[in-house]
Amino acid sequence: MTAETSATIPVELPSGSVDLPAAVGVPEGAWATLAIAHGAGAGKDHPFLVGFAAAIREAGVATVRFDFPYLAAGRKLPGPAAHAVTAWRAVVDFAAGLPGPLWAAGKSYGGRMASVAAAEGGFDVAGLVYLAYPLHPPGRPEKPRADHLPAIGHPQLFVSGENDPFIQPREQFDEAVASCQDATVTWVPGAVHGFEVKGSKRPADEIGAALADPVVAFIRAL
Repeated sequence: MTAETSATIPVELPSGSVDLPAAVGVPEGAWATLAIAHGAGAGKDHPFLVGFAAAIREAGVATVRFDFPYLAAGRKLPGPAAHAVTAWRAVVDFAAGLPGPLWAAGKSYGGRMASVAAAEGGFDVAGLVYLAYPLHPPGRPEKPRADHLPAIGHPQLFVSGENDPFIQPREQFDEAVASCQDATVTWVPGAVHGFEVKGSKRPADEIGAALADPVVAFIRAL
């Protein structure tokens, strides 16, 4: 397994400079790079992301896992969306020197923040991968987070669990995906937001690793 090295990624925020902790792994002969952001409730070292990134590297893709500024500052709750977008742009700049093309991926909140950065423009990545895109808070379909999606010109892959409460009712999710310029969906049968499946007990790192194949296939196809 390709070893990761620790790194820091400087980000300039209105409140000052913040160094984002990161983990970088570059397998021999890497043919692409995937930057990976965490969800709102867990950092870059959550076993789900560690397992996912390891499986991605096994396929020959370099990875960059990083923490958003609020975690780097020791806070538990996400800060302003603008800070996360600025962090994403800094990560893209950092990863530009790694084997290309460069893709942006994120679990839930992390993927959504990448989509906001892409919608604003000037986000120099080949495409985006959303692991459990949080269309709305559970049980709050009247609060969709999709108005910006039609502005994204990058290819996008939505990897979603069929029973994810963040995308129910399914018709609303289907409409959001249909509003995108270039989007594909990969469904995980029976899975919820964390990709757990009822009746199947697997460690989080194995759950994350199981998502690597469709992601690598999507990247390779483009």
